[in-house]
Amino acid sequence: MSEKRMKAAANQAVSYRNYRRARDRALTKLSQLYPDAYKELLEREKAIDEAQGRKWIDIDGTTNNVDTRTVATVTSTGQAGNEGENEGDDGGEA
Repeated sequence: MSEKRMKAAANQAVSYRNYRRARDRALTKLSQLYPDAYKELLEREKAIDEAQGRKWIDIDGTTNNVDTRTVATVTSTGQAGNEGENEGDDGGEA
């Protein structure tokens, strides 16, 4: 990248970071001034996201969504448990 483009990208990144900080401060102030309204809106957003299958992580790191994806297991021989018709990525071989 040229020097001019690098400087423009850095300025944009700083501007966006400052915007996010100001937005976060405003959200904090609003949540302190109107805690009931904030909690109600937060619960609505959580319900909408969970209906769409998005996870919400609580402060303690837990989530109330169950991950239903299958996971390849490693057998005692060190082989991944994904052999068969659909082996997946095998080191880039076609």
